[in-house]
Amino acid sequence: MNKLKYILLFIIINFASLYIGNILMDNGPQTSWYLSLEKAPWTPPGWVFGVAWTLIMLCFSFYLASLFLKQNSLKLKLAFTLQVFLNVIWNFVFFNQHLVAIGLIVISALTVVIFTFFFTNFKSMKNKSFLLLPYMVWLLIATSLNAFILLNN
Repeated sequence: MNKLKYILLFIIINFASLYIGNILMDNGPQTSWYLSLEKAPWTPPGWVFGVAWTLIMLCFSFYLASLFLKQNSLKLKLAFTLQVFLNVIWNFVFFNQHLVAIGLIVISALTVVIFTFFFTNFKSMKNKSFLLLPYMVWLLIATSLNAFILLNN
């Protein structure tokens, strides 16, 4: 498969996973449950989430296309699948089921997976690894927001 096909494939998969996660959270950020929570002072306004996830998934798709061209292994496919699963399921666990502690475990696991992508592939991916930085930074912020809600509600 050529790079353009990989890019398109990962854009479709990544944005489909965001869409599924959005459906599973069942309008979570607008629910009375979420609105009544004490949130961290650094919680960004709602519109930032859409912009951030769009940038993250575009960068991640370009990164994955380059990575899969270099090494299309079962291990890599499993890591990507785990990332998709954790990203989607966090929305359901946190927003739909209100399981904040389990949500923190899920988002922490997702953070480990993305950081593992960065560090295990940095040597072969070099500067392309920096396409993961928006995802890494966002996950650190999101994890801290989840932890704040757990500790303060």
